[in-house]
Amino acid sequence: MIAVNFLRSVLHLLVMVVTVIPWALAVIAASPFVSSTTLYWMCANWLRVAVHSGTFILGIRNRVSGWENLPVGSTAPAVLLLKHQSTWETFAMPTLMPHPLAYVFKKELLYVPFFGWAMGRLDMIHIDRSKRTQAFNKVVEQGQRLLDQGTWVIMFPEGTRIPRGEKGVYKTGGTRLAVATGAPVIPIAVSSAKCWPRKAFIKRPGVVDFVIGKPIPSQGREADELMREVEAWIEAEMRRLDPEAYR
Repeated sequence: MIAVNFLRSVLHLLVMVVTVIPWALAVIAASPFVSSTTLYWMCANWLRVAVHSGTFILGIRNRVSGWENLPVGSTAPAVLLLKHQSTWETFAMPTLMPHPLAYVFKKELLYVPFFGWAMGRLDMIHIDRSKRTQAFNKVVEQGQRLLDQGTWVIMFPEGTRIPRGEKGVYKTGGTRLAVATGAPVIPIAVSSAKCWPRKAFIKRPGVVDFVIGKPIPSQGREADELMREVEAWIEAEMRRLDPEAYR
């Protein structure tokens, strides 16, 4: 079975590599002539290729619950805070959400050939982590503008991919943004490490659960307190989704 999963993983990687190059070049070429929203959905269509081929080749399927908890309205704001276990959710979220998403990510990703070059053309928030104050001011300034136009901001509060069954340090950047802009927080639990473990090349078939929590109002809240509520909900939900990993 390991050999089969290895071959599937190689084939899926080849599909992504072969398709990302022409797609990225098309995004770069189109960027002076089309809107940022059009560019976003161009990139989201490549992510659909990555996700759908992951379903077809790797046998990984998404199961989403809690759709009713998403804000309704073309300009309804939201700050999405997710559990981060693998690359899978970074690919899958733009294909699942009804609004354009703006990731907050470190600027070094812009230098990744083709993928990073295309990301650099999108209206997202890339920050210099070495300049904390300036970075957060940029997150709030750009985040407010994006939220006003109906783009949802998405962040991973643990900051990096966390191994299955473990918990990282939840940082308050996402809740600070929510408090500063008045946008509600949407906590989301993701069980992707069951199929796509952190830093693992070999992926396994199975179901990845995305559980969307109820919106948490941010107005009048303290960022630390709000993040503790987000953390408690996500981690409790993770234990429900994947009890074997948390024994």
